[in-house]
Amino acid sequence: MKKITPYVFILLFFAQCSSVKKHNEQLTALIPVDKLKSDVDFTYKKLQRLHPNLYWYISKKDLDYKFDSLKSTIAVPLTPLAFYKKLGPLVSAVRQGHTFLYPPEKLLTKKETKALLKKGTGPLSQFDFDFIDDKLYVIKNKSYNKTIKAGTEVVAVNGTKPADLIQEYNLYYSSDGYNSTLKSRSSGRRFSSFFSTQNGIKDSLTYSFKFNDSLKVITIRRLKEDTTKKRVKKIPIKLTAVEKAKSKAIKKKKRVNGYDSVSKNYSRNIRFAENDSSVAVIKIRGFKNGDFRTFYKESFRKIEKNKSKTIVLDLRNNGGGRLSEIVNLYSYLSDSTFVFLDKSEVVSKSSLFEGAYFNGGSFAVKTIKTIFSPLLYSYLFLTVHKDKEGKNSYATQTKHHKVNKNSFKGKIYVLINGVSFSASSIISSNLKGSKRATFVGEETGGAYNGTVAGFMPVIKLPNSDLKIRIGLMKMAAHYKTDIVGRGIFPDVPISPTLQDRIKGNDPEMDWIIKDIKSNKLKNF
Repeated sequence: MKKITPYVFILLFFAQCSSVKKHNEQLTALIPVDKLKSDVDFTYKKLQRLHPNLYWYISKKDLDYKFDSLKSTIAVPLTPLAFYKKLGPLVSAVRQGHTFLYPPEKLLTKKETKALLKKGTGPLSQFDFDFIDDKLYVIKNKSYNKTIKAGTEVVAVNGTKPADLIQEYNLYYSSDGYNSTLKSRSSGRRFSSFFSTQNGIKDSLTYSFKFNDSLKVITIRRLKEDTTKKRVKKIPIKLTAVEKAKSKAIKKKKRVNGYDSVSKNYSRNIRFAENDSSVAVIKIRGFKNGDFRTFYKESFRKIEKNKSKTIVLDLRNNGGGRLSEIVNLYSYLSDSTFVFLDKSEVVSKSSLFEGAYFNGGSFAVKTIKTIFSPLLYSYLFLTVHKDKEGKNSYATQTKHHKVNKNSFKGKIYVLINGVSFSASSIISSNLKGSKRATFVGEETGGAYNGTVAGFMPVIKLPNSDLKIRIGLMKMAAHYKTDIVGRGIFPDVPISPTLQDRIKGNDPEMDWIIKDIKSNKLKNF
């Protein structure tokens, strides 16, 4: 067996290389007209079969027309990217942020990826961008060229005007409903991926910069790590008891708070306002990794111990994550027994079965799923029911929940912006509807009245190899608003300016601190 193993690895290596090569060759290949039209039909049928409330924000008549019109306009063979640009806006027209078409991308083998990383940081990744008033600005310069100051406008990259590229690619994805803050707040961050999709990965780029009416053309190349400094070999030393305890505490924090080694940030963190432990600030970048139950349990114990009277919950730039986490968090914030979600609408029992269970995975994974499929289908048979309106519903987090014994009784502020999406919007809907919190910032990118998410299979189109992600469950918080297709609006609308972004100012948090001090004076 040991003698066979190396050959197995060799076979797997060549299989992967062959698969990557085949995929990349197809990126420039022209797809015949009949196969393109077949993929259009395939896409619409999958949406109809799997997506609940497909016509929430667009009528069936209008969506039918869009798909029929697209087929009539396809008269010549197209590359996958050209086809993506035609089909993407139709999927986006459904106006559900979790449902979108992935752009075609060049794949790299492990060897190619390693070689690219060795070459250094790419010319796009050396800057943090923001898109404000239809202009792209450098917010942070991480390149080797220190003459480029924060606040510099990016006029063009290799001749491409950022506003034109952003305007085009914003057609290919959507927020939930008719919200616009998600795109205005995230377009600057997405510019790099838009550019790479359009032009591929580049080792150097020619930027046209504008600062104080002065134009400069600067070429930025890959930033290779400085290897001239001799690496000092670490000599193992025996740690003291204090150092061991500190190391153990750091490891625990990374595990509990959810540490991202790339951004070097924690998914969730708690701090107390400077010189004022009565104000606790909980920053949550995403409800995804980490041991959230331990984090919230320990955090609210600290809040109780410090006798904090105010919590600032910062959900800005929080794209969502686990439903179980936001229910757990809400149990510490609610002031009474609560129902977190309405029953989730699904197309049918089979839509969950087909979309979530049998989509994707290797042959071995699919085989295992097939073995256990009778158990799953029996479970779905018992949990998916028709309601009075004849719609299929799936019950999750619909029972009455008790508040946690360490729940917070004081004042709550919630910071939101356009990138507060999905799970962060759902918990915000409940906090807003129950009048439990004061909201500061911008309208959320996720809709107040719910989203279509839950299970979200990624399905490959048979001819173009494009992939579409489709949400299978219409999930809505218990509270609703009469305003259709919009997010949670702030009680106090504040948007940071370009200068705020450059200087690292936080006008939203500043307003909250000022309001807390003002209330203290009134109650004195």
